[in-house]
Amino acid sequence: MAEEKDDSQEKSQEPTSRRLEKAKEDGKVLSSKEAFVFTSMFMGVLLLYFSPMLLDDFLKICKSLFSFGPELVSGKSPLESMAKVIKFFLQVFLIFSIPLLIVSIITQFIVGGINFSIKSIYWKIEKINPIKGLKRIFSIKGLVELFKAILKVSLLGIISYFVINYYLADLTNLTTANLFSAVNRLSSFFPDLVISLLLALALIAFIDIVYQKYDYIKQLRMSHQDLKDEYKETDGQPEVKQKIRKLQAQAAMKGRKETASIDNLQEATAIITNPTHFAVALKYEVGDSSAPVIISKGKGKNAEEIIKKGKELQIGTMQSPKLARALYFTSEIGDEIMSKLYNAVAIALAYIYKVDNGEEIEKPEIEIPEDMNFDEYGRKND
Repeated sequence: MAEEKDDSQEKSQEPTSRRLEKAKEDGKVLSSKEAFVFTSMFMGVLLLYFSPMLLDDFLKICKSLFSFGPELVSGKSPLESMAKVIKFFLQVFLIFSIPLLIVSIITQFIVGGINFSIKSIYWKIEKINPIKGLKRIFSIKGLVELFKAILKVSLLGIISYFVINYYLADLTNLTTANLFSAVNRLSSFFPDLVISLLLALALIAFIDIVYQKYDYIKQLRMSHQDLKDEYKETDGQPEVKQKIRKLQAQAAMKGRKETASIDNLQEATAIITNPTHFAVALKYEVGDSSAPVIISKGKGKNAEEIIKKGKELQIGTMQSPKLARALYFTSEIGDEIMSKLYNAVAIALAYIYKVDNGEEIEKPEIEIPEDMNFDEYGRKND
C-alpha cells in the first residue's frame, strides 16, 4: 500500500543530499556520451598535430609494403616489413590510447565526478527483458537520443559539405599528384574541417550535458512521502525521538536530584559503596520500626562526592558492590528500601554500627536475592 501511495504522488521535490549519495552508491552518476566524443576527438587531433613524425613513418612503412624487390634481392623476408608495421601500430596505440584514457577520466570527473560502485556491475535480469527494452526504445529518453543522433549527423554533415565544397577544386586534383603531394594538399584543408567539426561537437556536448543533468535530477526527484520516509530513516520516527528525549530528560532530572541530595548527607547514618562507582547513603535509627530510608545516592562523580563528604562527616561506610547496585537501582531518594533487601541491609548496618563503636570484627559476606543482582548498567545478572 505504501508503494502504491508513493507512485501516485507527484515527484516535485529536489533530491536531498542523502538521495544523491544513495544514487552514487548504486552506480548512478551524471554522465554524457557526447562530452566523451568531443574530448576524445579534440585530444586525438592534438596528438596528430603534435606527432608529425608519425605521418612520415607511416608513409614510409606503407611504401615498403608495396616494394618487394629490395627484400628479395637482399635475402630478407617480406615478413620483416609486416613486423615493422605491427611495431609501428603498437607504438601509435600506446601514444594515443594512454592520453585518450586520461582525457576520458578527466571528462567524467568534470561532468559528474568519479565514482566506483560494486552494485553497478551486478547482473540484472530485467536488462534482457524484451518488453522493457521496447519501452526504453520508445520512451521519452529514447526519442531524445534519436533527436540527438539526427541533430549530430545533420549538423556534422552540413558542416562537412560546406568545407569540402570550398576545397573541392583541390580535392579533385588529388588523383593526379603523387602520394606525398596528395597528403600535403589534404593537410591544407584538414584543419578547417576539423576545427569546424570540433565546434559542432562542442555545441552538441554542451546541449547533452545540460539535458543529462536535467534528466538525472528528474529521475532522482522525490515526493513528499519520499521526504518523510528518508527523514524517518535518517533521524528516526518522531515517536521514537520523543521517547528518547523523554528518557534523556528523566535521566538529567535524576542526575540533578542525586546531586542535590548530597547536601542532606548529614542526616545519613551509613553509606554503602561499590567501592567508588556507586554510593548509597541510608538513614536508620536503632530501634526504629520503619525500614531504612535512602537519603542520597549517586554513581560516578556523585558517588565520589558522597564518599568524600561522608568521610568529612565521619559517617560509617561499608563496601559491598552487589548491595550498593541493588539499592541504587531499586529505590529512589526519600523512599524506603525494598523488603527483599531488609536482611542484607540489616547485616551491613550491624557491621557499620559495631565498627563505629570500636569493635574489631570480620567483614561479613552479604548475599542478596538473585533477582536483585544488577550490573553497572542496571541490567539484571542471570
